[in-house]
Amino acid sequence: MRKTIKNHSDFAVTPDDLSGMSSYFIVRAKYAKFPNDARYGLIVTKRTFKHAVDRNRAKRLLRDWIRFHNDMMLPNMDYIFVARAPILRATRDDGRTAMRKALHWIKKTYKNESEK
Repeated sequence: MRKTIKNHSDFAVTPDDLSGMSSYFIVRAKYAKFPNDARYGLIVTKRTFKHAVDRNRAKRLLRDWIRFHNDMMLPNMDYIFVARAPILRATRDDGRTAMRKALHWIKKTYKNESEK
């Protein structure tokens, strides 16, 4: 399992970073600070989720989906997941499908970019 991003400055993204979307989350991938030690970070804001219970549920769901699709994540990339409000209505299977599609999109985009 990947480690988590702890440092605030490591969450910064640039327009050049790869991104994928779902109705439940947005995922941004950028080159890892430590290539052999890729990480992931979760952004679940108080602005979007007013109650701590909702923020914790969103993080729990994202972690489950990340764990399930860890093999699809590129080893030299850090991933940042931004939770969106509809995540609270997501089922486990719907979320896993959305995660698979988003990670596949990033992998495909990365492959096309590296061929250029």
